[in-house]
Amino acid sequence: MRRTIFSEEHDLFRSEFRRFAEAEIVPHLEAWNAAGISDRSAWKKMGEAGYLGANQPEEYGGSGADFLFDAIIIEELADLRAHALQASLHTDICLPYLTTYGTEEQKQRWLVPAIAGDCLLAIAMTEPGVGSDLARVSTRAIRDGDHYVLNGSKTFISNGQNCDLVIVVAKTDPAADPPHDGISLVLVEAGTPGFEKGRNLEKLGLKGQDTSEMSFTDCRVPVGNRLGREGQGFKMLMEKLQQERLTISIGSIASCRRSLEDTVAYVKERRAFGKPIASFQNTQFKLAEMASEIEIGQAFVDRLLAAHVAGEEIVSEVSMGKWWTTDLQKRISSECLQLFGGYGFMDEYPISRDYADAAVQTIYAGTNEIMKVIIAKRMGLA
Repeated sequence: MRRTIFSEEHDLFRSEFRRFAEAEIVPHLEAWNAAGISDRSAWKKMGEAGYLGANQPEEYGGSGADFLFDAIIIEELADLRAHALQASLHTDICLPYLTTYGTEEQKQRWLVPAIAGDCLLAIAMTEPGVGSDLARVSTRAIRDGDHYVLNGSKTFISNGQNCDLVIVVAKTDPAADPPHDGISLVLVEAGTPGFEKGRNLEKLGLKGQDTSEMSFTDCRVPVGNRLGREGQGFKMLMEKLQQERLTISIGSIASCRRSLEDTVAYVKERRAFGKPIASFQNTQFKLAEMASEIEIGQAFVDRLLAAHVAGEEIVSEVSMGKWWTTDLQKRISSECLQLFGGYGFMDEYPISRDYADAAVQTIYAGTNEIMKVIIAKRMGLA
């Protein structure tokens, strides 16, 4: 079924990006997955080609296009299983904080090079012992003259090794009541004394993404590095989580589709009891069910995309999309792996990686349990 949210210009952009990705990204994926980190040179090429700033303002080096162009990049990278290049984190999650809340000086200093691929971004929310409850973060940024002094630790930080700039969620007023009124966002540059990137964490899936621990010990950061007003950090996070959760849904549906396509091709070739396993009714029913669910999920995600581009507030709906599509991704990858039989358990078949990569989707960007809490609250049930 044809998707109606994209124009001919979008389709042309998709074709151009696909050619770029197949030439500049795909040949390096195995090496990145083995190393646990992507090459900086690939990010620079993405920036030079304009793929890190399609949705960013032209005056800072972006293309000034709508978010659908970024969605296309998310879909194509997911289809190519290019999870090692975490472009959506940099472009669609971190960059908007600078674009929306940054001062002109901050934009010139960091937004411009970020769009060019010279300054890679990360955002440090999660802490050991503090998961989805952001109001309870313990990292502190205490004012001392013209500086904040940061102390605390973060974990599970994507782009944690490659990043040049980290948006750190910290308490500037630990005594605030309610607690979220004491949260601010502080920009910390790599190499700042007292800021240390910890080990690159070994993970079940998403092997090529660098995911790190971070620590701050008497780390002095100029007050001019604060994003927005002091105490407004929690509000800014809530405003930007809509797009973050939408990006997860976009990638999840694209990954589901790729898993299904590979499985359909496999069952047509694989024979058992003298005939293709695609001829077995159980196989047909399983694949028909999965194809139906993917189309239903895609229709909802496309509605979310259209509403988001139109500027609508759809927090409940993206929360629905995030939990439903990521649950679907886990089920699809599991069902597809089962149809591959023993070969699905072998690393040489990409479906095994799809299964491992799907595991975290229901956890990050807010667990699916938190998504349901959000939906319930907005239904007036809390």
